[in-house]
Amino acid sequence: MVLIHFYNYVVSSDMMETQLLEFKSLINSKSESVNRKPDRATRKLLLYLFTGTKGGYTRLKIIINLEARPFNTNQLSKELGLDYKAIQHHMKILEKNNLVTKVGEKYGAIFYLSNFLEVNITALGEVIEKLERNMNSKKVYY
Repeated sequence: MVLIHFYNYVVSSDMMETQLLEFKSLINSKSESVNRKPDRATRKLLLYLFTGTKGGYTRLKIIINLEARPFNTNQLSKELGLDYKAIQHHMKILEKNNLVTKVGEKYGAIFYLSNFLEVNITALGEVIEKLERNMNSKKVYY
């Protein structure tokens, strides 16, 4: 078992691999109904946001949670066990890149998956595969 250091967290690679497999099966089951291949620019954007930057794994966990149901920032921070400000930061990045939609203002704003991401959900399968490969070769930042 390999321990992966995430800022102030130490998480086993086995736990991350299990979560990635769960995410992958969830995305594959959802994408079976959609037979649309994402364009190259969309795949590049998703790969960059989730594998090319620190915090990509956290953003993926946020997307998976939002796929199940809408959340506000406080609910997400409790669900994921992370700091409110960290979730707020990731939500700004996701919103800026049109992956989530915000309904409401300030503290009570609710986040949903954007239509853009729902249409291109198949590209997340590729992202998860790349994260799995990266886990075996280098540090993954949480």
